[in-house]
Amino acid sequence: MNKRVLITGGAGFIGSNLALRLINKGHSVIVLDNLSPQIHGDNSELLASIVNDYEFVLGDVRNRTDWRKCLEGVDVVVHLAAETGTGQSMYEIEKYIDVNVKGTAILLDILANEKHDIQKVIVASSRSIYGEGKYTCSIHGEVYPDARRDADMKVGDFEVKGPVCNSNLDLLPTDEKSKIHPSSIYGITKQNQEQMVLTACQSLGISALAFRYQNVFGPGQSLSNPYTGILSIFSTRILHKKEIAVFEDGLQSRDFVFIDDVVTATVLGIESSNKVNGVFNVGSGVPQSVNHVVDQLLKAFNRSVPVNINAKYRLGDIRHNYADLTKVQSTFGFQPSVSFENGIHQFVKWVLTQEVEEDKYDQSIQEMKDRGLYK
Repeated sequence: MNKRVLITGGAGFIGSNLALRLINKGHSVIVLDNLSPQIHGDNSELLASIVNDYEFVLGDVRNRTDWRKCLEGVDVVVHLAAETGTGQSMYEIEKYIDVNVKGTAILLDILANEKHDIQKVIVASSRSIYGEGKYTCSIHGEVYPDARRDADMKVGDFEVKGPVCNSNLDLLPTDEKSKIHPSSIYGITKQNQEQMVLTACQSLGISALAFRYQNVFGPGQSLSNPYTGILSIFSTRILHKKEIAVFEDGLQSRDFVFIDDVVTATVLGIESSNKVNGVFNVGSGVPQSVNHVVDQLLKAFNRSVPVNINAKYRLGDIRHNYADLTKVQSTFGFQPSVSFENGIHQFVKWVLTQEVEEDKYDQSIQEMKDRGLYK
């Protein structure tokens, strides 16, 4: 059965790709987006590519009137709109709380107090809510290490330690029952969004899903935003023939998941039974070190630039995390289909068709230095 779907942040990277997929499947789509210059630059290529195929509302999730304008006749809300920079969130605190938490609160307040047809809400959560991932200790079994200490990292000791015995640990995939202990303001806001949606919707009899997206990448992601996405940051540096600065020792790892797979998982959630609720990891299930990311990018671009593994670090960054996909696989039949290497090839092929964006990386680093967050 075709649905009418509201996508907040629908002109962005994930949202525009999701809108295209839904339209091609026969669903009706309405997009609410404020076209933030930090994400879209001077114009939104993503919006322009599909503007004739869906209804677009230029508005803000912090504005109750904009929500009301978009919710009429909608069956499913996919709430993607958010501020998304981990480092930036540590000093743009009011903005991150205002957009991510207040914006979600207004949606839920309307659902609780006004007439509507909403049957399901899907909120974009994040792997950042976990903080450090799950590990195993030879003495204490499964553990969740505390945030790394500034004193350790100052002397080049970047690995996490056992919270009880301070011993070295082995990384495990992080499942949905893992400890929630975000290490950034951004992660805290995503945790709040997730909990608010699941709690409120349950009380209102509305189906609710929270997809904890890992590091999403692919054609269409913002190349102008220096606050999020190392693939975009590194690609812009390569195109400008500038040095790539790798934090710590480059062995820190993340789970990079291709945009097509993220869209597939989200569509499965939209089209699933309204009896399905809860939180689900969405990733590749494979950790990739930052050093490997750099190697693959340079290989795909077929270019050479200096790479400086500089032992610098940002307070609030985690060391490792990758997703356990057991739950999303068993519930929705989701299986990631694009390997990291294949995804990098597609991403770089797209980047080479784009105008070279202004490199704002040094500006973002200076902002953190000025506040003592970059060491």
